[in-house]
Amino acid sequence: MYVTHFLKPQFKYLGKGGAYFKPRYIKVFGYNVSVGDYPTIIGARDAEVQLTSWNIGEHKGEIIIGKYSLITPGVRIMAAEKIKIGDACMIAHGVYISDADWHGIYDRAEPVGQTKPVILEDNVWIGDSAIICKGVTVGKNSIIGAGAIVTKDVPQNSIFAGNPAKLVKELNNDEFNTRKDFFKDPKKLAHDFDMLDKYTLKNNTFLNWLKSIIYPDNSQ
Repeated sequence: MYVTHFLKPQFKYLGKGGAYFKPRYIKVFGYNVSVGDYPTIIGARDAEVQLTSWNIGEHKGEIIIGKYSLITPGVRIMAAEKIKIGDACMIAHGVYISDADWHGIYDRAEPVGQTKPVILEDNVWIGDSAIICKGVTVGKNSIIGAGAIVTKDVPQNSIFAGNPAKLVKELNNDEFNTRKDFFKDPKKLAHDFDMLDKYTLKNNTFLNWLKSIIYPDNSQ
């Protein structure tokens, strides 16, 4: 499934060649969210993707997601200042990335609270249900383990895990096969996706197709 007309108006910029799975479960709030070329964004009925740029009063939140990104169900990215995600990053199920406290520490009615930008450099992989807190930079090629809570910067070519996240391994090889390489031949890739769709949907019936139109939330 390639870029759909009803997604475009919600983004400040949306690149070419995107693949969007169950786009009705991809929610964009605010007007300052940009996504580069060839993203893959996957929504799910029980785990919506939420991209929020807070643009109220003095706050001009901005989300910038680079090329070849992978965003899976349940990911929440919430910016009151700025969140920048590099090229070929992979963000697993249930990840939460925020650049703000969202409430004042002493004044709990204060909206947003303190903010500090978040940066994920190129080819970063964030594991399932990890949390990336305000002010954090995750260096190029690094991996954040599942369930980790990252409160401090992560250097390039390293694996961090735990709560709070700590170094568990250094990656010595600086040559990686990234999602950018996966998209070297986009026409062939599109053809392969079409063939995969035809194979997986070969047993679909006309009646089931009608049911999916009438009851879309019950579709698989």
